[in-house]
Amino acid sequence: MSGKELRLRQEYFLVSASAQDIVIHHKQRFGSMDTLPEKAAIHLNDTHPVLAIPELMRILLDEEKYDWDTAWEMCLKIFSYTNHTLISEALETWPVDMMERILPRHLDIIYAINEWFLEGLS
Repeated sequence: MSGKELRLRQEYFLVSASAQDIVIHHKQRFGSMDTLPEKAAIHLNDTHPVLAIPELMRILLDEEKYDWDTAWEMCLKIFSYTNHTLISEALETWPVDMMERILPRHLDIIYAINEWFLEGLS
């Protein structure tokens, strides 16, 4: 396993564990995921945790059975992001073939998010 692949797996593990923990505790406390956007705020500090967005989308779509529009609106309200550098070398990127192999569902979600943004430009 390459160092880059190990890094992707580690980052996904931490993101997934955190997202699942938030979901479990929210459901225990409030009984439903419907109020998650009013009760949770997730700040992504730089590029390392950004897989949290497709991971929460995956949970909302595949496990909680929300439709795309509802899940996406929830994520838009829940997530915020800060970038601390403009140097492209410092920004984390993953090869598409690696994402296809390791996180194919997440890559599908990323493509759908990209399509949503592109539609907003036209």
